[in-house]
Amino acid sequence: MNKGKSTTSTSTVSKGAEGRRRINIQQVQNVLLIWLDNNIDKTNVDCQNTITKLRRAVNDINTYTNGDKCLEFIQTIVDKKVCIIISGSLGQQIVRRVHNMSQVDSIFIFCGNKKLHEQWSKD
Repeated sequence: MNKGKSTTSTSTVSKGAEGRRRINIQQVQNVLLIWLDNNIDKTNVDCQNTITKLRRAVNDINTYTNGDKCLEFIQTIVDKKVCIIISGSLGQQIVRRVHNMSQVDSIFIFCGNKKLHEQWSKD
């Protein structure tokens, strides 16, 4: 392999990767993360640590323990895309209600029993 071609190729890939990183950072800044879980307790150290780690990726984080209040909030959003992390226990009732909302970009089910929630989450 010619070293010159390899270097040029690597340089081109690096520039492309830098561009993608810049785009990804802009996209993350336009994303609102919502964490919906009955068990969120902001006084709990584990919960605080989780929120801190999530803030490293996304600045705008809202937490909810009440599904209806969360849905009301999502309906008010106009200029951002919403990414939802939802507990399995709330997911079955809430996901079908938010799935087709234009604001909602992605939904992540956070649960300890994958088998229990697998079927409804596929539907």
